[in-house]
Amino acid sequence: MNVLSNHLQTINALKQPTSMAWVEQALANLDTILLDHSHCECKAAGVALNYIFRYPSNTKMIRELTAIAREELEHFELVNQWLERRGIPLAPLPPPPYGAGLKAQVRPTEPDRFLDSMLVTGLIEARSHERLGLLATHCPEPELAKFYRSLMASEARHFGIYWVLADTYFDREIVRQRLEELAIVESELLATLYSEPRIHS
Repeated sequence: MNVLSNHLQTINALKQPTSMAWVEQALANLDTILLDHSHCECKAAGVALNYIFRYPSNTKMIRELTAIAREELEHFELVNQWLERRGIPLAPLPPPPYGAGLKAQVRPTEPDRFLDSMLVTGLIEARSHERLGLLATHCPEPELAKFYRSLMASEARHFGIYWVLADTYFDREIVRQRLEELAIVESELLATLYSEPRIHS
């Protein structure tokens, strides 16, 4: 863990903090945010599993992402318990442009695809960590705020793992430069508040 924490100190990810406009939108639509959060946890588990299938010879990656997939599914179950408690049925939600916008930045040929995929996923996890922290701080419902706070450590660990994996397989300067480029795009995608409340709106 010391290697991970030291590495995170050398890589600064998010270029712009989340606006208070998003916090206000989210707090006014907590049921929708919880439903979207459920979708996000399920997708995050699927992303980790997809990397395992796509790159089966990367032993270190498989070990790390197996643990992440398991933890994301545990979070999925916990969020779904909140949905049940509040009487919110599982239902599809139209995604915001955030995910597709980041995915469009992933270069199609290897090994660039692997590097970009790791960094993009790390950025998404970093933004999730930041926004769950904002919900934990500002949510007017104490139990729900406590729940958000309980997820933050694992979210921080997740984005750190994706970036450390990138650093494991690629030269550190290449990782740094590409993360810088992708982080700028990530912030630009969130510069305009999406009309519907989402974790990544």
